[in-house]
Amino acid sequence: MNDPKGISLIFRALHSRNYRLFFGGQGISLIGTWMQQIAMSWLVYRMTNSPFLLGLIGFSSQICSLFFSPFAGVISDRWNRHRILVATQSLSMIQAFILAVLTLTDAVTVPHLIILALFLGFVNAFDMPTRQAFVVEMVEKREDLANAIALNSFLFNGARLVGPSVAGILISILGEGMCFFLNGLSFLAVIVALLAMKMAYHKKGTQQTQILQGFKEGFTYALGFPPIRSILLFLGWISLVGTTNTTLMPVFAKRILHGGPQTYGFLMAAIGAGAIVGAIFLASRRSVLGLGRVIVLASCILGIGLICFSLSHFLWLSFSVLLLVGFGMMVQMASSNTILQTMVDDDKRGRVMSLYVMAFMGMAPVGSLAGGSLAGVIGAPYALAVGGASCLLGSFIFTKKLPVIREMVRPIYIRKGILSEKSVIEIPAK
Repeated sequence: MNDPKGISLIFRALHSRNYRLFFGGQGISLIGTWMQQIAMSWLVYRMTNSPFLLGLIGFSSQICSLFFSPFAGVISDRWNRHRILVATQSLSMIQAFILAVLTLTDAVTVPHLIILALFLGFVNAFDMPTRQAFVVEMVEKREDLANAIALNSFLFNGARLVGPSVAGILISILGEGMCFFLNGLSFLAVIVALLAMKMAYHKKGTQQTQILQGFKEGFTYALGFPPIRSILLFLGWISLVGTTNTTLMPVFAKRILHGGPQTYGFLMAAIGAGAIVGAIFLASRRSVLGLGRVIVLASCILGIGLICFSLSHFLWLSFSVLLLVGFGMMVQMASSNTILQTMVDDDKRGRVMSLYVMAFMGMAPVGSLAGGSLAGVIGAPYALAVGGASCLLGSFIFTKKLPVIREMVRPIYIRKGILSEKSVIEIPAK
């Protein structure tokens, strides 16, 4: 039967040994991460019944990305990214075990959860931009970079499909503490994978650059170039207004759909299932050409999905709509990542990816806090509908900027061999 040249195409980045190790270890670890996230949200809502505190925990877990990621990007460009990741994953493991002990001994309080969420957010502020920039070091063929980014999204959202479902069952049987403990164990897989890699270390050219000077250089480089600036601003807007659904999901599971932790896990798994479809779609693409229009389309799908979900009172309908939400959210985020990674200069990759993390993760806590507060005033369904409408508004504005982005990115893609000089294809929106 036909081998599936399509299958080989989708998983071509796994031919690189280091990326294959990372893919396996991270796949296990991310399942644990999603289990912890679901258990944390359910624990907060079970203890307090407060949408505002749900938003506050989401804010605490991600706000550090807004303030520290840009400086983490400078460090990522100066220091050994492999060693940084071993350190950040080890610290995340310690946080999970502390959370497990406090919960299993019934000593946990909301202040404990806020402090531990802030600590993990601080660690992630260094981990995420470093991990994004490290992908290019793990992939042996530069042309497989876009595929590796798509597979990372596949991995993240595959774990989103499995982790919440497992967490919903474990919470109902053994409680939230066991989810935290298993997450701590799961970090061993990615730490072992990182230590097993064979890395060729190169001295970083920016070694002598002062951190503040390096931050200024990266900031000027990224925001001074309209295509990078436009993608980062649009990503930040979508993260601000379009990710409130995950924060408010316990409210929908319990009050709107009259379910328990299993329902919550089921809804989060639906987002993961839609995102997996989106990741496969991106991984099967041969080129980055056309991703500008894909970003707009995905953002519109996300906005429409959020509005429809806010109106649903039936589990089957909510599940179906969340498939669209997951697809739109993942494709918008991963397409933005891919375009940025293919445009950026290697010596500034860490700093640009830190701004990507700041836009994606750093704006999410502000959205979580605002969404939780708004839901407390007008109700969760109306708050989510406002977010969906805001996604559509942002998509309309970004569409107007695409012609300028195409023309400015074209010379870069010609220089990097992504586009032939004689080609008349428009970039990046085909």
